[in-house]
Amino acid sequence: MLNQNNLQKETSPYLLQHALNPVYWQPWSDETFKAAREEDKPILLSIGYSTCHWCHVMAHESFEDPQVAKILNENFISIKVDKEERPDIDSIYMNVCQAFTGRGGWPLTIFMTPEQKPFFAGTYFPKTSQHGLVGLVDLLSNIKDKWQNNREILLKSGDQIIEFLSKTADKTAEPSKRLIDEAVSAFKSSFDQKNGGFGTAPKFPAPHNLMFLLNYYELENDSHVLNMVEKTLQQMYKGGICDHIGGGFCRYSTDNFFLVPHFEKMLYDNALMIICYIKAFQITKIPLYRKVAIKTSDYILREMTDQKGGFYSAQDADSDGVEGKFYVFDYDEIIKLFGQEAGEKINKFYGMTPEGNFEGKNIPNLLNNGGIDESFAFYLPKLYEYRRSRTKLHLDDKILTSWNSLMIAAFASMYRVMNSTNYLTVAQTAEKFIAKNLASNSSLYVSFREGKKSGRGFFDDYAYYIYALINLYEACFDNSYLEKATKLTETAIKEFYDTEKGGFYLYGSQNEQLIIKNKETYDTALPSGNSVMTYNLIKLSRLNNDKNLAKIGRRQLEFMAGQARNYPVGYCFYLSALAMSLYPSREIICVLKQKSDIERLKSFKLNTTIKILEGANKEYPLINDKTTFYVCENYQCLPPTNDWEEISK
Repeated sequence: MLNQNNLQKETSPYLLQHALNPVYWQPWSDETFKAAREEDKPILLSIGYSTCHWCHVMAHESFEDPQVAKILNENFISIKVDKEERPDIDSIYMNVCQAFTGRGGWPLTIFMTPEQKPFFAGTYFPKTSQHGLVGLVDLLSNIKDKWQNNREILLKSGDQIIEFLSKTADKTAEPSKRLIDEAVSAFKSSFDQKNGGFGTAPKFPAPHNLMFLLNYYELENDSHVLNMVEKTLQQMYKGGICDHIGGGFCRYSTDNFFLVPHFEKMLYDNALMIICYIKAFQITKIPLYRKVAIKTSDYILREMTDQKGGFYSAQDADSDGVEGKFYVFDYDEIIKLFGQEAGEKINKFYGMTPEGNFEGKNIPNLLNNGGIDESFAFYLPKLYEYRRSRTKLHLDDKILTSWNSLMIAAFASMYRVMNSTNYLTVAQTAEKFIAKNLASNSSLYVSFREGKKSGRGFFDDYAYYIYALINLYEACFDNSYLEKATKLTETAIKEFYDTEKGGFYLYGSQNEQLIIKNKETYDTALPSGNSVMTYNLIKLSRLNNDKNLAKIGRRQLEFMAGQARNYPVGYCFYLSALAMSLYPSREIICVLKQKSDIERLKSFKLNTTIKILEGANKEYPLINDKTTFYVCENYQCLPPTNDWEEISK
């Protein structure tokens, strides 16, 4: 009998947050499900993550409450899952929630049988019914009654939802430019010309969408598309979603103009934002975008980097149980800290008033500031230290393979554009961290914390890590990264690829087998593993001149076209890969006379591939005994040349 809370020995920060709850929480395990069957009890599955505001609210209201705990402990088996360590479980039951309710989010609340079949789903529930929301106490009573007296209804509901979700849409389609054009048209229609971004609140940064639009601009020279991206990047920087004191970006904006954020900071958001801003700088040469990328990188290095080189996962929205408390200021606080004259200037510059702009407090922002005045940077170190002295943020310090891979790609991109060796060193050190702590014989693991790695890697871990390795190769042209990326791709194909219908499953033969085997294709706050792998396959097939990878890549393009055909705007990372395959490409083989010539070879364009050969061979000899470039464009090869500057033009 499970008569105690058994989360104390877990390493997940989210599970440990609930280790002292009076609820008898159990980890997801065979033993837990066996106990549920033996005790003939339904299961409450609660999924969240350690920096989730509404997860905290539900925990304080219900899971720390003795009355709720008594009901759960007597009538249910209660399971806690960290969505970041078990994306497979989260993916399946989030689809369940969306099928039941039409929406999703965290905390994710699932009721299911000991056989893992869900029969009721929702997100946040208050303790007691209010404002049209059913309360958890009433819900538990209702489910307890039906489980004991009318179980057939629950079981039938579970069977129906499993049958519905098991019918996968695996149709393929011709990967045509129509998908790209439709997505661009949709972005143009939904663009908020006044405030930047697309659609209405809440507004997520979705930098992979902006990356697609930047790639499209480079290919089509569509100035309207570039203007949309620039307006959005500028407004996000000016708004409160950007932390003007400490750097970095919060998860999303709750309003239309990027002022009030949901205050948690996620590693993946900031990785993608760095890539997006530095690419915008590379295209436009506008210093602001470089500044934002540098400031975001500085934040990651200062607050989110382990001493051994890995990157932490997230910082919480809450401090002392209050959302945003860490980030907001009273008007008079600034006056007291800096004196009347300087304090008034700082308040005015950062849009802070006596009335406040957020629940009587102030979120520093530049939305009403016409320009960027670097003189105010002088005050930031003191303001930063003062803010840290008031209260603390919870840090989720687990190190995830997938999110770390995105940050490796971000720092590699910083090096490619800015040529600062520090950024390359950071990326290479983080890659070594993954290789040492989260990889073994071409197999990956999900996360690392307190000296322990947990769980066999999922498909996204492979897709993102391969993407990071490709970016590292294109930054420094070390062939070991290319070789490792190729080997991991072979493992991913073996473990996750659906040879019959195409596409990659989220979990493979090395992972726990769940009630549904699903493929994630839609880009959410993160690009899907299938989108990223499409890009990887095209890149690697070109870099290695590998016909087998090219064949699988072509099939992946067709599979994803089938998924994207009804709503292409939700598949932007895939659309970047599609553009890379459809638009005229340029392959450059560089035969090095001396290694130092590598420093010149920087290209950030989507459809350009550079392969390095160290020393001449019969197929690619040196011309004039100098570093030589063999260039092929759109299926035709040009005469070899020693002139990189001419090629760059």
